[in-house]
Amino acid sequence: MKFLIDNWMLISVAFVSGALLMWPAVQGAGGGLTAAGAVQLINREKAVVVDVCEAEEFAQAHVGGARNVPVGQLEQRLPEVVKNKTVPLILVCSTGARAGRALPMAKKLGYEKAQVLAGGLKSWKDANLPLEKS
Repeated sequence: MKFLIDNWMLISVAFVSGALLMWPAVQGAGGGLTAAGAVQLINREKAVVVDVCEAEEFAQAHVGGARNVPVGQLEQRLPEVVKNKTVPLILVCSTGARAGRALPMAKKLGYEKAQVLAGGLKSWKDANLPLEKS
């Protein structure tokens, strides 16, 4: 006990540095996928990109070949739009927030390989990847 009292500052520094080292793992626990990782999934495993933005946002810009299923209609329309539940599913929105909310719904519907594009469409643009407009 005397050791803990005498070295409280050293112990607190060790605890804080350990917490900071763990932060990326905790932050990435939501299943975020980088833009490069998404491209690999699309090319290698024929992943399907589902944009969960509203139709107006989707028309302004979206990932090439993406299918639009607004997050409010996901439970009803996703099984119609993506029939094969074994292929990887990449959920995208403008920032990644709505796609993060859509992920548990997709998993509940049986899309076990569903992932969120971390950073959303913004990260796709930042990686200089092509966009389509409707």
